[in-house]
Amino acid sequence: MSKISSILLPLVGVLYPFVVYFGMDRVPPPMFALALGAIWLIRAPSLVKQPGGKLMLGAALAYCALLAFSGNDALERWYPTLISGLLLCAFGLSLIYGPPLVERIARVREPDLPDAAIPYTRKVTWVWVWFFVFNGVLSAALTLWAPLAWWTLYNGLIVYFIMGTLFVGEWLLRRRLRAVA
Repeated sequence: MSKISSILLPLVGVLYPFVVYFGMDRVPPPMFALALGAIWLIRAPSLVKQPGGKLMLGAALAYCALLAFSGNDALERWYPTLISGLLLCAFGLSLIYGPPLVERIARVREPDLPDAAIPYTRKVTWVWVWFFVFNGVLSAALTLWAPLAWWTLYNGLIVYFIMGTLFVGEWLLRRRLRAVA
């Protein structure tokens, strides 16, 4: 069950813009909220054990409650902005309270991470902080002023291309730095 729940929430995040695009006129906001809230609750037991997990869970459930009780379908488009803001908080707070989130992720794969790698992981965490600032602002702007099709294109496709480029670029840079060292 834990493996399924760890896949379910990211999958919903990827599919969410398309579900909104195709379902906004067919599915009432309280149903969106109920389904999204249920998925967050399935993920809750493992999420609360992670740094910032309680904050993320609380904010997501508050969003679901607002969507459910307001019945305002325009709120459905704010979910990607919320997620970007929550990830910005997680990455940003890890820079303040440490260790940086990228270092934590690196230590899962390489528990004896060399001391020389720690400043690098801090810089990569900063890259993700700025990405989430950019993404949150752009997603909010599209929510406020763009047609639903543009919002869906960005939040359902373009943002994943940008993230993939960041992942691949960082991986290539890391390989190059290791080869030089």
